[in-house]
Parts: sequence; C-alpha cells; structure tokens
Amino acid sequence: MDIKEQLGAAIRQAAERAIADGVFPSAELADILLEVPPEKKFGDFATNFAMQSARVFRMNPRKIAEELMVRIEGDWLDHAEIAGPGFINFYLKGNVLYDLLRAIYERGESYFHLPQKDTAPIMVEYVSANPTGLLHVGHGRGAAVGSALVNLLRAAGYSVHSEYYINDAGHQIDNLAASVNARYLELLGKDAPFPEDGYHGADIIDTAKGIVEAEGERYLSMPERERLAAFKEIALREKLGRLKEHLVSFNVTFDEWFSERTLHPQAVHDACQALKEKGKAYDKDGALWLRSTEYGDDKDRVVIRDNGVPTYLAADIAYHQNKFERGFGHLINIWGADHHGYVCRVKAAMQALGYDPTHLEVLLLQMVSLYRGGELVKMSKRTGESVTLEELIEEVGTDAARYFFLMRSLDSQLDFDLDLAKSHSNENPVYYIQYAHARIASIFRQAKEAGIAADDAPDFSRLVDEAEIALIKKIEEYTEEIERAAKERAPHRIARFAYDTAGLFHSFYNKCRIVGVEPMLSSARLALVTVAGNILRHALGILGISAPEKM
Repeated sequence: MDIKEQLGAAIRQAAERAIADGVFPSAELADILLEVPPEKKFGDFATNFAMQSARVFRMNPRKIAEELMVRIEGDWLDHAEIAGPGFINFYLKGNVLYDLLRAIYERGESYFHLPQKDTAPIMVEYVSANPTGLLHVGHGRGAAVGSALVNLLRAAGYSVHSEYYINDAGHQIDNLAASVNARYLELLGKDAPFPEDGYHGADIIDTAKGIVEAEGERYLSMPERERLAAFKEIALREKLGRLKEHLVSFNVTFDEWFSERTLHPQAVHDACQALKEKGKAYDKDGALWLRSTEYGDDKDRVVIRDNGVPTYLAADIAYHQNKFERGFGHLINIWGADHHGYVCRVKAAMQALGYDPTHLEVLLLQMVSLYRGGELVKMSKRTGESVTLEELIEEVGTDAARYFFLMRSLDSQLDFDLDLAKSHSNENPVYYIQYAHARIASIFRQAKEAGIAADDAPDFSRLVDEAEIALIKKIEEYTEEIERAAKERAPHRIARFAYDTAGLFHSFYNKCRIVGVEPMLSSARLALVTVAGNILRHALGILGISAPEKM
C-alpha cells in the first residue's frame, strides 16, 4: 500500500470512528480524493473530504475536519492543518517519501506490475473492421485505445485475452467478391456492370490487377459462381493480410483472430434455438424475432429472416455466447459511437440466454477529425475517400498517431492536429515525453563519462529541492494511477500521467545538476533519474509508444 492509499485509509477510518463515537451521523462516506498541493507550504497532500461530506454529515466542513484530525492515526504523519473552508493539508514525516522511493528503486520496473488479481479472464475485442477495405483513422483510434487498454489491464494484474472478430461471412463478403469480379472483367475488356452496393475503393482495383498479373484470363472460363467463390477467398486473404500488416506497424497484435464463419450454421442455429426454447424468441411473418423489448429495446428484433438467412444480430448473439462459453468472465467490446443503439440488443440477448448483462461492457468510441493548417481534412489524397490509417502513419509516425489517439478519453470527440503531431517541439506532447526519456539516457551517458554511478543504497534524504520532491511524489502516484485507469478503462490517464511526469522531470533537469555536485547527492539524483526513466518507459509501453534514447 503506497502512502496515498495509507492516508486515504486513515481518513476513512477516522470518519468511521467519528460515526461510532456518535459525532457524525451514520452515512455512506464520500470518495476520498487526495491531491498534491501546488506549493510545499501547503503540505505533501491535501483533501476536500470534509467539504464533500458536509451535506451527508449535516455539519460545517471545518468542524468535520477538526473531528477527523483528532482521530487520524499513522506513524507516517508529522501533522495536519485545516485550510480555507475545510481543506485538510497533511505534512508527512521526512522519511516516508524516501522509504517508498527506495522500495521503487530497488525493485526496478517490476514495481509497476501490480499483483495478479484473482478474477475471471477478461476478453477485450476491438477494431473488428470488415475485411472489405482499408482501415481508416476511426479504426486507428479504436486500435490504439484497445491495445493500450489491454496493456493497461495486464499491468494492473488482470488476465486479459485480446481478440479481433473477422466478419468473413454474410452479404458484405459476397459484395467484396462481386466488386473484385467486376473490376477483373473490366480490366480484361469485358462488359461488367458494377454491383449496386459494391465497394468502389482503389484497393479493389489493386486486388483485381493482382489477379490479372498472377493468373491472366484463367478465371474467365469459369462459371461465374466458381469465379466469385475463388475471388472471395483471394480478396479475403489479401485484405486480411494487409489489415494485419498495417495493425502490426501500429503496434497492435491480437491473441486470436476469430472467424465469423466458424459460427455458421451450427452455433447461430443453436443460439437462436436456445432463445426460442426459453420463450425469448418467437415466430412471426415467417421470421424469428428476439423479444428485446422485454429488456429495454424500443422494438423486438429479427434474428432469422423470413428467407431463413440469419441477421448480423444472430451471429453476434452466437459470438458473445461463444465468448462466455470459452470461460471469459467479463467481456469488453470497443465499438464506434454509431453502434449505440445496438448495445441494448446484444445485452438483451445475453440476459435472455441466462448471462449477467453487466458482464458485457461496451465502450463507445467517438469520432476523429483531422486538421492540417487549421483546415478540416475530409478525404484521402490517394483514394478520394476517408483518410486511411496507413496514410496517417506515413505522415506523422506510429508514436505520434498513437499518443494523439490516446490523449483524450474515448468518449470525447478528438480533433487531431496533424501539424502539431509532426512537430519536433515541446508543444507536441509525445515529443515532450520522449525527449524526457532521451534526456535521461543522455544523463547516464554523461555520468558514465564522469565516472558517476548510482549507489545500491543511495541516501535519498539528500533530495530536498522542491523540484526533486515534486518528482518523487509524482513517481509514487504511478501504481495508484495504473489501478484507477484500469478500473475506469481510461488509458488516456496514463497518457496524461506520462506527460505530467515528463514535465516534472524537465523541471528537475533544469534545476538539479548531477555531474559536478558532491558524490552522495549526485548518486541520489542519479537513482531518482533511474526511477523516472523506468516510469516513462513503463507508461510509454502501456501506450504502445517507443522510448527513444536519442532524439
């Protein structure tokens, strides 16, 4: 338990003692928030808990603060003071921060891997774009958030499985084959009406050209049914291969690529039959309907059409049932905001099948707008359609793209400034963080040249400068931040933490010399730099961003 956790627990226990003593009425306690004051004179940590509790305790905040202060216990506390309308400022004993810093230093980066949690495995499914075209920037945001969330949950001690659901069955794949077929015939000078709902992207032409270059006119002699079947497999294989390649270049990999085809027909039939047997699905007008209105939907939904063909919802029901059957205790899906209305239908089906709907968690990802030169960028120069993830990576690089996707919460719309993402200046947040790490590497090179090394048991009590103390306090918040970010499904908190830590390190760097000061201070500062480097690397690792040693 770090010092903030100890302090929070002590405040809670003090409040519970006051309730037991009859000083406070019995009530549910407010959340205890602790912050580092802007100036050292206001203590090491401060809380507004007394003000947050005024309504439930029906008491003046300063009186609440007074009652808490006489009941707070802890050998780490020097003293506490009441400030303003009811803030409590805590002043820790001098050794507390140093003892924790020593523990962090001695364990290295392993300190930031939280103990394994005794919880059922979590499945995180994300991206899952139809393999009918190129990934666009919206998919890129989902890929960055999903992969960072997986890294974050694992760092917080959860068992996590990541999965990509390949939509390789259904009408969209038939359209893909038909689109490639039309372009193939076109290239060979044959009349070929293009499918009304076909795919018009330049990548479809490229696929057809590839077939012509490899096989020439061989497929012309085939019956159309056979040719379409062949083109379906060729196009699907090519699209998936390219999709995987682009994701890998974006530092995104999956534990499993799950094919929708494996659900057809048996798993889909079984899921729909189970719903029918439970009375949660019924026949009407030749179709099978899910009673989703019983679970809050605005109308019941068709799962099997009147022609016997399953809907997308039927396949999704079977897929989510399959996830639970594989032993995953909690499912997290990252979907686009346009799927908002779809969430209740899948949850309804899971509840109808007997699963706890709260174990299916859907995170909705908001839109991304690209700006260049202050102007909105709507179209790809290459394809005339949406800007692709590949183009974005080419322009700004993987690291900048990932950080900009991750620096805002996923439920907020994102304005992506391409010019800022490319700039090599402190205005660019990812550059600012990476430059801090590169500076740390530079410090070690300079220290080595000067014959300075961090001691195995540095005297951290030498670190008394405000810049040093501020950096130490930030370092000691990191494990708590990992835990909180994981619970909130908020990798953007790690992005912010890395930025703030980099800022405190830059302040330390500009104020506190390592080479040319007395040996024990030099050694302690070098040890502090070691820990700061470990944290930046760990945080950047969660974000899927590199930690360069030179820039």
